[in-house]
Amino acid sequence: MVRLSTILLALIIGFIMPSFAAEVLPLQQMIDDANKGDVVTPPPGIYKGPIIIDKALVLDGLGKVTIDAGGEGTIITLDTDGATIKNLILRNSGDQHNDLDSGVQIRGNYNVVKDNVMENVLFGVELQQSNNNIVRRNKIGSHPFSLGVRGDGIRLWYSMENKITDNVIDGARDMVIWYSTNNEIMRNKISNGRYGLHFMYSKYNLVEENDIFNNNVGIFLMYSDDVVIKKNRIVQALGPTGMGIGMKESSNVEVSDNKILYAAIGIYLDVSPYQPDTTNRFYRNTLAFTGIGVKFLNDWQGNLLADNRFENNIHQVSVAAGATAKRNEWDGNYWDDYEGFDRNKDNTGDFPYDIQVFADRIWMDVPHAAYFKGSPILTALDFMERLAPFTEPILMLRDAKPKMDTTFKAPKASEAKAVEGMGTDDRIDPFGLNKRLQKKE
Repeated sequence: MVRLSTILLALIIGFIMPSFAAEVLPLQQMIDDANKGDVVTPPPGIYKGPIIIDKALVLDGLGKVTIDAGGEGTIITLDTDGATIKNLILRNSGDQHNDLDSGVQIRGNYNVVKDNVMENVLFGVELQQSNNNIVRRNKIGSHPFSLGVRGDGIRLWYSMENKITDNVIDGARDMVIWYSTNNEIMRNKISNGRYGLHFMYSKYNLVEENDIFNNNVGIFLMYSDDVVIKKNRIVQALGPTGMGIGMKESSNVEVSDNKILYAAIGIYLDVSPYQPDTTNRFYRNTLAFTGIGVKFLNDWQGNLLADNRFENNIHQVSVAAGATAKRNEWDGNYWDDYEGFDRNKDNTGDFPYDIQVFADRIWMDVPHAAYFKGSPILTALDFMERLAPFTEPILMLRDAKPKMDTTFKAPKASEAKAVEGMGTDDRIDPFGLNKRLQKKE
């Protein structure tokens, strides 16, 4: 019986000793003892944080090392240039906003933070006055606080020439780029937060191929000029402040080839562009299933909207304060509610696309009336005014060359070819309606 107990005890110790030994290993001492340029690969297990790295070395967890800060401070601080941390699991940062408690704080240049998993952290990766760093393929999850008091998934402050790519951020507050220029933010997945991306006083940044979904706001620019936003997918920016892409006093911005779907407002423009003699350019974007496709805060100018698609929106364009959007340039957009034809087959409508507003703009001018938007009484009032106008309608915008939808072309009878099991009539009448309907002679 004694021998059996001894064997059982040995087995239990054998299972738990690797993790227990790793918990008490002095990881900070291992890093302090390493030389510049060394590769530090701790044995698998759980290590205690916080950790400070102050020399250019590589810390590689090989996917088997966890650093747990126990709810105190920042898990890893990079106070150096040229270091790399990768393949680590970082858990349980502190919760102090004043200290910017994070998974990783970067306080240097030319560092690499990649392929890490950050769980239950306040801020994910926080860069301050740090340039030419790479933050790539990290998975970041925030503390389970209410949205306003969570930390930011990735935060740049006075940081230039950084590459933020291929990260997955879920449940953080925002991703922030403030006072930071010439950064690349590409192919990230950002979900279940407040602002997907929030720029402030940040110029010359590239935002490309990000997937931003189920946030209050997709991308918002404040006082940020010369930003390029292209090939992003922004979905479900809903709620009272929901918008896909918003701008406040931002100039010379290019927004192209983005898909903005299921948003309260697709694009929101507040005194943008702001700088004289500048233009904001919107090319080939799709705005679909939104409450309002494009909303202007006031009667502003300097925006060019060309070759965009407006589909299945409740309202295509809205302007507050009784103003119009006709001082902007609208050129060759596709509007799914265009009622014209293309008789000369040049893929352009035969007459301009106009948005004229009658009584239905009451909800634009009186915010509380928006509650009744789409209601029978407002619809009836608008119908009566269109039928027998008692006020001059307001021309909100004119697109002189609206694009026609050429995605489907019915084959001509002379061009249809019979295929096995389908005659020429079936090609032209795919639902078989002609066979179901009896023609009367």
